[in-house]
Amino acid sequence: MHVYEVNLKWTGKSNGILSSTVLPKEIEAATTPEYHKGIKGAWSPEHLLIASINSCLMSTFLTLAENSKLEFVSYESKSLCTVEFINGKNIVTEIVLQPKVVIPYSQKPERIKHILEMSKNVCLIANAIKTPIQMKPEIIVS
Repeated sequence: MHVYEVNLKWTGKSNGILSSTVLPKEIEAATTPEYHKGIKGAWSPEHLLIASINSCLMSTFLTLAENSKLEFVSYESKSLCTVEFINGKNIVTEIVLQPKVVIPYSQKPERIKHILEMSKNVCLIANAIKTPIQMKPEIIVS
């Protein structure tokens, strides 16, 4: 069992400071500008949600790649989260992950796609939400 603690202190208007006793940096979080009293330039709950899914995918991919002795040159990923107002509620209706993996010529793109799909399927954060996640990987052979 693992327990992760994140603390939030309201600092006025619609923003606050996120911190953890085990991490050195704080993060400013706020309501996005699209909503009443939203603030520009701060991490919103929506940004933090999609960031946690995206970083969980990467962490899981790195573990599976190492366990599979998979060689790759680089990894980066873009993530998108769509929020729509439906039946009086804001709902996350779509999540898209776009990992880009550069591999050496000796590796097979199909193997990378398989490990990325496995990563999505076992990602803790992805499994904790109900919105389906689309994966649109880009594999580049160098």
